[in-house]
Amino acid sequence: MNRTISEKLAVLPAKPGCYLMKDRHGTVIYVGKSKALRNRVRSYFTGAHDQKTQRLVQEIVDFEYVVTSSEMEALILEMNLIKKYDPRYNIMLKDDKSYPYLKITSERHPRLLITRKLKKDKGKYFGPYPNVIAAKETKKLLDRLYPLRKCNNPSGRPCLYYHMNQCRACGDNPLSTEEYQAIIQEITSFLQGGFKDIKQNLKEKMLEASEQLNFERAKEYRDQIQHIESVMEQQKMTLNDNVNRDIFGYSYDKSWMCVQVFFVRQGKLIERDVSLFPFFDTPEETFLSFIGRFYLHEQHIKPKQILVPIGTDTDILKELLEVEVHTPYRGKKKELVELASENAKIALKEKFSLIERDEERTILAVEKLGEELNIATPHRIEAFDNSNIQGTSPVSAMIVFVDGKPSKKDYRKYKIKDVKGPDDYETMREVIRRRYTRVLKEDLPLPDLIVIDGGKGQMSAALDVLENELGLDIPLCGLAKDDRHRTSELLYGDPPEVVSLSRKSQEFYLVQRIQDEVHRFAISFHRQLRGKSLFQSELDNIPGVGEKRRKLLLQHFKSIDEIKRADLKEITKLGIPSNTAKEIINFLNKSKEEER
Repeated sequence: MNRTISEKLAVLPAKPGCYLMKDRHGTVIYVGKSKALRNRVRSYFTGAHDQKTQRLVQEIVDFEYVVTSSEMEALILEMNLIKKYDPRYNIMLKDDKSYPYLKITSERHPRLLITRKLKKDKGKYFGPYPNVIAAKETKKLLDRLYPLRKCNNPSGRPCLYYHMNQCRACGDNPLSTEEYQAIIQEITSFLQGGFKDIKQNLKEKMLEASEQLNFERAKEYRDQIQHIESVMEQQKMTLNDNVNRDIFGYSYDKSWMCVQVFFVRQGKLIERDVSLFPFFDTPEETFLSFIGRFYLHEQHIKPKQILVPIGTDTDILKELLEVEVHTPYRGKKKELVELASENAKIALKEKFSLIERDEERTILAVEKLGEELNIATPHRIEAFDNSNIQGTSPVSAMIVFVDGKPSKKDYRKYKIKDVKGPDDYETMREVIRRRYTRVLKEDLPLPDLIVIDGGKGQMSAALDVLENELGLDIPLCGLAKDDRHRTSELLYGDPPEVVSLSRKSQEFYLVQRIQDEVHRFAISFHRQLRGKSLFQSELDNIPGVGEKRRKLLLQHFKSIDEIKRADLKEITKLGIPSNTAKEIINFLNKSKEEER
């Protein structure tokens, strides 16, 4: 524990509030809240902790805190700070996209749409649906049953759906406002559990059509009935009062938590949501934070009632969410909460081995690599590789690994500008110079480790630029390959020395993945540029000749030699201006003389 932290711990107030943990770069890596800041923050730096908390504490070099007047304010502030800083160690929902909903628009001719965004636009929203397939199937069924608008054609210009009796907005006699409202009311009733009445009505129509020997129409009604049964009646009834509820259950073990949410709509369990994440506060406070973010920041529609396990602070959730929050102690509702918790426990147990295996391959491998190199844990690694064929189309590529996983949004490609010929060392100098000059200028995050796909020469060139030109002190290592182009040695230090890594260790597999990935990225970029160069010709260098005129000339004359033999009149016949035609003739004749 450093002196700054010790001094701050001594004056921490025993009041509610939020705390922000920072690493050596000043980056906020964790945000938490507590009823008593003094006790909670001090607990991180005293006593024994599990592995994940130890990893967090090892990175903390400073912290800030904000005192609030109540625990409610602390909870709201915590959610806002997490959204602002996106700290690495805070919980993140497993799936960051919202659920799909069905929406009836509030237009003159309403439409039925699938959307993931909830807006205050007077539209009617139904859902959420477990996935987009379920939403599409339900929409397809409703499109068959109700003729809402499905096109943008004006009145009097029928569309295909009009002829299929599925669109009444574009015909000669569009539906009136009253008729639209009646349809919307039926759809609303359908989606809120009234589809049984509609199914019964369709059965009566089917029997009536059959008695009239209109078997084709009867078959259409039968197909609609079967579709209703397959889409809407595949759910098991869970409650009989038709109240929209979200039922939460959670389980935790070894500083990991699993939360299961059952979505019950109109008495039916439509789907569940599973979220699995590490946590560092008490389970009860982590669970409260999760529910707050689930509705306020992930923008799920709040139901009429939320059911939570025994021990949850329902008062603070009621005040935060402004809906009914209830802890059932008996009956069917209690069984559903227990079922959600049991599902969470099973999911946590089933996925634990996979989580630990993934951690071993990623963050633990990163930590061990840092230990082998005797540097701080390299959470952000940037790797470089060059690619060319005897100096033609030279390129370089940079990839980024964060906590042992590729961060593809941070990948970069470089066309070499200043180096002529196959000079790998100067190419490396140019790329390192360009990359980190920009990093300094734009105040981008610096890496904890730079990996060069190459030996001592490339390392020396990169270090010279970093230290002598840019004044940066960033650990840098090199990766040498054997005669089979496989990762052979890890080089580090000045002068570079071989770092002995076990070939069966996860840290060795990590550097191997980094080397393979940066090589793949550089090669693919090089091939892309070479592919473009195959379609270039002398015409590309003539002012006034773009892709369209180049194609026109080659289609007419078939080859560059034929264009060289053409006169001004032949070229202008193609619609090319005379001044551009002269440029073409002069340029090609000049290149012809140079060839001689």
